[in-house]
Amino acid sequence: MMRNGRVVLTLALVLGSTACAHIKEAGRTVGHTTRDVTREIGHTTRDVTREIGHGTRDTVNKVGDEISK
Repeated sequence: MMRNGRVVLTLALVLGSTACAHIKEAGRTVGHTTRDVTREIGHTTRDVTREIGHGTRDTVNKVGDEISK
């Protein structure tokens, strides 16, 4: 009886650790994907904002030059 309990306990621990590794891997995948997507959104936002700023600056300078003529 005692031996069966140890076998069951050992089997449960082995299966539990395997399941834990799968859960850990899934969490890592989700975390890295979230990080990569967030970085891409941030870089795109930065680039678009920069382009809008440069376009606005150039337009204001052109209007200023036209008024100065």
